[in-house]
Amino acid sequence: VQLQASGGGLVQAGGSLRLSCAASRTIFSINVMGWYRQAPGKQRELVASITSGGWTNYADSVKGRFTISSDNAKNTVYLQMSSLEPEDTSVYYCRIETQGGTLYWGKGTLVTVSS
Repeated sequence: VQLQASGGGLVQAGGSLRLSCAASRTIFSINVMGWYRQAPGKQRELVASITSGGWTNYADSVKGRFTISSDNAKNTVYLQMSSLEPEDTSVYYCRIETQGGTLYWGKGTLVTVSS
């Protein structure tokens, strides 16, 4: 199974982007889908996650600005990013975890926010 992330790009501060991540085939028993990001020289960090039941969790730095959603039938997870800041510049990775503990990672999509 491969996860394909898309939607990254260059945007000015205050702008918006919508990231999408789709699985190449059906993943059964999904537990949680999420987005992580990693800036140069920094550790990868959780941005947002959503469980199969719809519970969401956000990093404090993105609360009120980012919204995660999913289409479980399509094994797709989205991240709507608004009011972007230069500090949001990172490579964004999607991740899907199954109830059995299997992890799938996407290859990442670059988001660059200019000031």
